[in-house]
Amino acid sequence: MFEIAAAPTQGGGIVGLILPFVLMFVIFYFLLIRPQQKKQKTRNAMLGALKKGDKVVTIGGLHGTIMEITDDVVVLKVNDVTKLTFDRSSISHSVNTDSEA
Repeated sequence: MFEIAAAPTQGGGIVGLILPFVLMFVIFYFLLIRPQQKKQKTRNAMLGALKKGDKVVTIGGLHGTIMEITDDVVVLKVNDVTKLTFDRSSISHSVNTDSEA
């Protein structure tokens, strides 16, 4: 009286399960991972190009001029008297002054 119909089988079962995950990874790569890698590369290039006399801003917002620089330490001159020591990685960005160039 009651017949049980067999469930239809999918031909590409494993592909149907993996394809959404691969698609999500590709989207995350192009929207999140790749732009972050580019940003990190430009930041590392900026930190590598720092030299004595450059005007910089720290992550905390302190403006100063580089007096001494080593591989991992930067000494900034904040005013005529004050010199502060920072890690090189704490430099946010370099301030370009076109009038001096």
